Amino acid sequence: MAPPRVRLARPSDLRHLAAIEDAGGPMFEEFWGRPAPELRRPAPTGAQRDAVGTVLVVGAPPAGFAHVVVLDGHAHLEQVSVHPSHQRQGLGRALVTAAREEMRWAGFPELTLCTYRDVPWNGPFYAALGFEEVAAPEPWLARLLAREVELGITGYGARIAMRVRLSRM
Repeated sequence: MAPPRVRLARPSDLRHLAAIEDAGGPMFEEFWGRPAPELRRPAPTGAQRDAVGTVLVVGAPPAGFAHVVVLDGHAHLEQVSVHPSHQRQGLGRALVTAAREEMRWAGFPELTLCTYRDVPWNGPFYAALGFEEVAAPEPWLARLLAREVELGITGYGARIAMRVRLSRM
């Protein structure tokens, strides 16, 4: 079986991204056993994501996407979403791997993200891909975590920052 093909998003892909992200909300509610209205806010549109970062997709039409932004000179994995009907096929792993490679080629020494520490498809998933928890986040990363408190999404479990070093070849 060929590995999933990840590519840069085309304009025609962008209209699918919000629906992919929104479809994941019920999974979190099922995991926590309670409603999570903070996670039910409408996702940013694909055009909004594309305007402020790099968007990678897998599938045609897309079944998943990764969105990387540059914040204070650092590459940050803002979002990875795979539609629930396409999960457990290696698409998330392929998207994260491609995002790492894109940022490595762009010259970034590391890639960061913020996630739920104990949700299996969050912290443990990223740890299995080589990401490590950041014990003392730099100010720009600490601001992202503080923003999550403001949004109310920390009431469902511990949020952490993680990073992976991007090796040069």
